[in-house]
Amino acid sequence: MSETTPSPAPEPGNPGSGSAAGRDEREVARFVERFALNLTESGFPRMAARVFARVLVADEGSCTAAELAHSLQVSAAAVSGAVRYLIRVGLLSREREPGRRRDHYRVSDDMWYEAFAQRDSQFLQWEATLREGVATLGPDTSAGARLDETRRFFEFLRAELPRLMEKWRAHHRDAPGSGAGGS
Repeated sequence: MSETTPSPAPEPGNPGSGSAAGRDEREVARFVERFALNLTESGFPRMAARVFARVLVADEGSCTAAELAHSLQVSAAAVSGAVRYLIRVGLLSREREPGRRRDHYRVSDDMWYEAFAQRDSQFLQWEATLREGVATLGPDTSAGARLDETRRFFEFLRAELPRLMEKWRAHHRDAPGSGAGGS
């Protein structure tokens, strides 16, 4: 039987590939690939997008490298590069249970919040570099004006991001079923 979408085999202790709550693992695999494609189209590296989507659908929000390689049907080296990227951008964290030899890669419930909150220092660095570019090209040139507009955009984002993040916290805290605030 030939299939275009891999159907990972259930593996004991594998939160990313077993049949939890009666869900259809073929459909889960299809969702992982669709969401990974969305992420790839917005600039994510392909393997990082697939790994992130797979960890995201794990009920525990955590998988080992072996579980990821098995469920995505890829090499351990591919998973290793992907998790390095995802850890660097703040979407995964690496954890190890005491006495265990395997690392677990975990998504936190507020991963997007944390990933965006870390952008402040990156925006500052971009602003400084862009300021240098404006000085190099001259503020009265078309290129210099374009760089300055870009710098002002990141300056605006950096100033507004804390307010936006606080609005999200309040929205999330007050949302029914969020697990925060009212429950």
